[in-house]
Amino acid sequence: MTEAGAESLAEMLDERQHLLGIALSMFGSDTTAEHVVQETYRRWYALDEEERAAIAVPRAWLTRTAGNICLQLVADPDPDPVPGGRVTRARPVPYPASHQAGYGPQMRAGHERVARRFAAACQAGDTEALREVLAADAIVVSDGGGKVRVAVRPAHGADAVARVVTALLIDQPGTEPAIGSVNGRTGLVLRRAGKVVAVVSVSVAGAEVTAVWIILNPDKLQRWH
Repeated sequence: MTEAGAESLAEMLDERQHLLGIALSMFGSDTTAEHVVQETYRRWYALDEEERAAIAVPRAWLTRTAGNICLQLVADPDPDPVPGGRVTRARPVPYPASHQAGYGPQMRAGHERVARRFAAACQAGDTEALREVLAADAIVVSDGGGKVRVAVRPAHGADAVARVVTALLIDQPGTEPAIGSVNGRTGLVLRRAGKVVAVVSVSVAGAEVTAVWIILNPDKLQRWH
């Protein structure tokens, strides 16, 4: 995945499951497999932008890296598969607070109207309606927590945000988007096979969405299951 685009949610989840399968086949331990996958993605994010852009098939690179980590653990078994006993996460991503000063009933109602327009566009797979609700300078930020491969940098501008949201969230086979309460406000919750795989919150100004916050980090999604 390049910094300018996004793979589909289904592809991202399949990629993560593929890497987990490699480690599970070697060790048979969910905990060890999670550490291997997180260390694999840590090494991906440790590359600079030019290095990542030069990798023609990221999945092949990740597969090879996960395999090498497994082989290292076999050759040098350790209670904790990550050197130093600490997992290094990808760069933290800001997320809107659940309460803002002055966020009264009128503002809450306005936010809900705009958020429902955004969610409805996503549910309908209507990219044009999605673009219309986005501010010209809107941004989208995604947080994989180093456990799902997502773009490191936010995308800016209505067209770029619409492309990312369309590729990532819209028209995903087997994925069910539903309007729900996210951080105390109206947002979007996506489920696959009954399990929450993404949670989306939006920031609003007037009648437009100014920022889209997409949480994909499996750890942060645990409470949603």
